Amino acid sequence: MSCGDHHETSCEEVLARVYTYLDGELDQGGCGEVREHLDECGPCLREYGLEEAVKKIVNKSCGCEQAPAELRSKVLGRIEEICGEIKSTGGGVAAGGGTGASESA
Repeated sequence: MSCGDHHETSCEEVLARVYTYLDGELDQGGCGEVREHLDECGPCLREYGLEEAVKKIVNKSCGCEQAPAELRSKVLGRIEEICGEIKSTGGGVAAGGGTGASESA
């Protein structure tokens, strides 16, 4: 996604970090970059609002349960793999980079 305007931090970079931002896991500089971009960019601000709402709903529904450490590790590993695939293909998911539904859990 890109709004077509030039920003110091790109739309793609901001949207890739939106959950890290929502979780309060960015350093102060990273938070400032994301906040500044959201202040300038309506499309990203709307996407942020949607992601924030999803996070609140999930937290309300599952807030008292913690994911097992092994599951958390697998999910984070898969996210890193997908991010690597996206970077290596210039923004698109590489062929065969599906959901991994056929892989054993």
